[in-house]
Amino acid sequence: MSDLSEDSPRHPDGETPDLNANTRNLSCKDCGANLTYAPGTTFLKCQYCGAENEIVAEEEVAIEEYDFHQALEHTAEKTDMQTLQTVQCGGCGARTTLKPNIVSDECAFCGTPLVTSSPETVEVFQPKSLLPFHIDQKEAGKLFKDWVSSLWFAPNDLKKRAELTEKLKGMYIPYWTFDSETDSRYRGMRGDYYYTTESYTDSDGNHQTRQVRHTRWTNVSGHIDHFFDDTLVLASHSLPQNYVDKLEPWDLEKLAGYDERYLSGFQTETYQVDLKSGFEIAKDKIETQIRTMVSNDIGGDEQRIESLQTNHNDITFKHILLPLWISAYRYQDKVYRFMINARTGEVQGERPYSVIKIALAVIAVLAIIGLLFFFTNGKKRADLFDGTDFGNLASNFDSYNHLFQNTFQSIYLKVDLISQFAMNIDFLNWI
Repeated sequence: MSDLSEDSPRHPDGETPDLNANTRNLSCKDCGANLTYAPGTTFLKCQYCGAENEIVAEEEVAIEEYDFHQALEHTAEKTDMQTLQTVQCGGCGARTTLKPNIVSDECAFCGTPLVTSSPETVEVFQPKSLLPFHIDQKEAGKLFKDWVSSLWFAPNDLKKRAELTEKLKGMYIPYWTFDSETDSRYRGMRGDYYYTTESYTDSDGNHQTRQVRHTRWTNVSGHIDHFFDDTLVLASHSLPQNYVDKLEPWDLEKLAGYDERYLSGFQTETYQVDLKSGFEIAKDKIETQIRTMVSNDIGGDEQRIESLQTNHNDITFKHILLPLWISAYRYQDKVYRFMINARTGEVQGERPYSVIKIALAVIAVLAIIGLLFFFTNGKKRADLFDGTDFGNLASNFDSYNHLFQNTFQSIYLKVDLISQFAMNIDFLNWI
């Protein structure tokens, strides 16, 4: 194993260098081929000769918090900015960095072909820390395959795609984290239950008593001080928020200082949610938690919050990158996205349904219902035909017709219910 130390170019004017890992050529010291970071390790691996090049940290990098207001006032300064060569997807709008020597590619978020011949130069806040990939593509593929196998009514094309590990793309996703010292003052009402005994006459004319619950309301006010640490905000519009949230928690206590060598072999999305907008999202998250704290502080059996004012002080932030394995799948003109937390292996995603499989399931249920009806109503049919010859069948037509109409109406209602359930409910995987 040979050593690989960082050799970053210096700008002649002394400004922070461009740390776009995906445009830098990290070369193997044994053969000169490109190196990629090996997830879960501390080395870069040569894809040509297999040599492992150790990532030698020059010094311990402290994970710093940056002053929020100061950053907003000095966004024009270059000290915390970097210039990147990116391509923007014409399908979903995601903006990602380029890999070296790639002349064609497809968007990891929606599968749309990317025009790599015309990259754009953008200037963004430079990330200061990240969580390196821990799960490699092979393991991610197995996790994805297991997840797809657990889905009911999944199209066969999706299951075939799950076999194609190379369709999973390693992507660093931008996030903001915010720290804030909050001071919240509230006014509201506390509701305490009490009971009285009430007399009444029941339906039989007997006199009875019962306990009736009432609520006694009391005006309350107070304040809560709380420090919020690392409120996490997704800085991308390219992924469905509800599924991304389910990928948490992240082991943010293991953040490493930004090092472009960890990005080698992966793509990076640049943020679409800027710093100011990110904090507005963080405030909404914090507000939800504060309301829970206020309700607990009010106490009683019920709580009403009539006013709540929160001041945020000592606001700091970090711009970080978190690792995901992503796959986009197009089915019936709609794009479905799947994500794997490359630290924990948690899999989340949108899922399509196979109309054919649902139809077959409905037919199967229909057949089962028909068989159950046939066997459970055998005696009733025998009684109906008992003593009846073919000459008298016409006289019993109304009886047969009524019986069959009721049967098919019952089957239709069941099939309709099953079809609606299968097509509209998004949590069939719990069955």
